[in-house]
Amino acid sequence: MRTRTHRSALLAASLALAACAGTEGRIVPEAEMPAAFTASGEQAQPARWWRSFEDPELDRLVGAALAGNPSLRATWDRLAQARAVARREGAALGPEIDASADASTSWRRPGHDSDSLSLGLAARYEVDLWGRIRAATDAARLDAEAASADRDTAAITLVANLADAWYELVEQRGQLALLQEQIAVNEQVLELVTLRFRQGRAGAADVLRQRQLLEQTRGNTEDVSSRIAVLEHLLAILTGRAPGGLALPARADLEAPPPLPSTGLPSALLQRRPDVRSAYIAVGAANSRLAVAIAEQYPRIDLSASLSTVATAPGDLFSRWLASLAGQIVGPLIDSGRRAAEVERNRAVVSERLNAYEDAVLTALGEVEDALARERRQRDKVASLERQVALADQVIERLRNRYTQGATDYIDVLTALASQQSAARQLLTARRALIGFRIELARALAGGWELSPPPPRVLAEAARR
Repeated sequence: MRTRTHRSALLAASLALAACAGTEGRIVPEAEMPAAFTASGEQAQPARWWRSFEDPELDRLVGAALAGNPSLRATWDRLAQARAVARREGAALGPEIDASADASTSWRRPGHDSDSLSLGLAARYEVDLWGRIRAATDAARLDAEAASADRDTAAITLVANLADAWYELVEQRGQLALLQEQIAVNEQVLELVTLRFRQGRAGAADVLRQRQLLEQTRGNTEDVSSRIAVLEHLLAILTGRAPGGLALPARADLEAPPPLPSTGLPSALLQRRPDVRSAYIAVGAANSRLAVAIAEQYPRIDLSASLSTVATAPGDLFSRWLASLAGQIVGPLIDSGRRAAEVERNRAVVSERLNAYEDAVLTALGEVEDALARERRQRDKVASLERQVALADQVIERLRNRYTQGATDYIDVLTALASQQSAARQLLTARRALIGFRIELARALAGGWELSPPPPRVLAEAARR
């Protein structure tokens, strides 16, 4: 009865795994799975998605980060550990053979001594009657596959963070250049207001207001300069260098993002994304460990064999051999429910992994839709700000002329000037945000690419440290 029950439990566990394997990307009910995303381009996104930006400097930074980032190198180390564990667990499927050699000398009074020499071989093998060893091997193998997917996820995240930091740096440099232009304009206006004050055609309050605007603009440059330094440090760290150890080009112009890539089918995305794949693999690993826990409840058959020889002189060492073969059955008798509790725990782990997989599926779908919605709205915002800046330029030009002619008050000029300068800075920020949303979309659609392990020199340096 116990054997039949055991086999039924193992069959149920196997069927659960087979069900998961047959529904990759479909644990979410089909009625809830969208047939397509709300928007899509025509060209497929390349695996190395950052190259679609056609930015040589970004490509250079990504190459440096993939080779030198210590967090990414750590994922390679975790992958190596997981693969070693898989090989170790798989070794239990074969026999274990040990060799031994012994030599000893003893002395007795009065002057008699004796020598003893021995050689031996010992073999041990566990019959995998219930599939426990194979299930443990499968779990370790799946752990290694999940570690590989986690490494790909880390690489995608690293590149996205680096690209976002790089374009923010470019934007902040553009902000600094824009602020310097605005300082020059504010200084010219201050000279004009001061001249009119000396001529008795403007009040002292007008001069003070313009000075305040000038100082405010100068103060903004300090904030921007500080942010530039922080971003330069961040880029250095992401590429595996100390802050200040990375040479960056003096670029301050933002390019428009590339055309919208094809988002493809949601089901294809779920099979492509490494974080979803890792969550899926974790279901299989948990299911295999459930099979191990079930098998632990039943007897284990161990076989052993030995071959040995003992002699007092080397010449007689191979003249007498002793061979033995033994088998034993070891099974639990009373464990106060410990093994049954372990089975229940592993069942709960399988359920947890299934829920985590479903959450990963929904998160992946949501990230794509969020990025699409944000980019669509951000394009509208950029277009609105461009119109605002164009209108503000016209207003400033006309008000300055009218102010010079004494046909309008200074407060109108000040309000229009502050509004125009603010809109110009907001436009630059909005253009960078548009690029950032495209980076979010690229990361959400990314499926990884062929990664090269870190150079041996890097690993050697890490070992010395």
